[in-house]
Amino acid sequence: MEDYKIPAQTRIGHVHLKVSDLQKSLDFYCGLLGFDKMLTYGDQAAFISAGGYHHHIGLNTWHSKGASPAPEYAPGLFHTAILYPERKDLALILQRLIDAKYPITGASDHGVSEAIYLNDPDQNGVELYWDRPKEQWPTNELGEMTMFTRRLDMEGLLALAK
Repeated sequence: MEDYKIPAQTRIGHVHLKVSDLQKSLDFYCGLLGFDKMLTYGDQAAFISAGGYHHHIGLNTWHSKGASPAPEYAPGLFHTAILYPERKDLALILQRLIDAKYPITGASDHGVSEAIYLNDPDQNGVELYWDRPKEQWPTNELGEMTMFTRRLDMEGLLALAK
């Protein structure tokens, strides 16, 4: 079989999450994180976005209304990653989470990016991050990109939110 490479312009268009309580999820994704609600299907589904796109995240209760979160140690989605355009944008949402006393489960510098980790109301993992410019990505002695997990400089990041 021929080698196939997915086109470089390909993007992940949206994620659709099963949630137990649509309003709690809207409060989190729209009220706290700042997404816009684009469309709802009664009290069963909503489509939310950044910047007027038809939807980046779909939320529905079709098979999950009132259900408990999925077990942590089971196959499924590890997290949804939300990419912020600038480091200052990540700083602003981090300050917003702190001000709201919303629990943060982790924070890391990966070399190529900086990330904040948390869970939504249904314990779905959420990563909020920004990418460093490609020319700043770490490389090894062969010039190949490398990644790591190190402590995030929270103080330096938060200084941008002021």
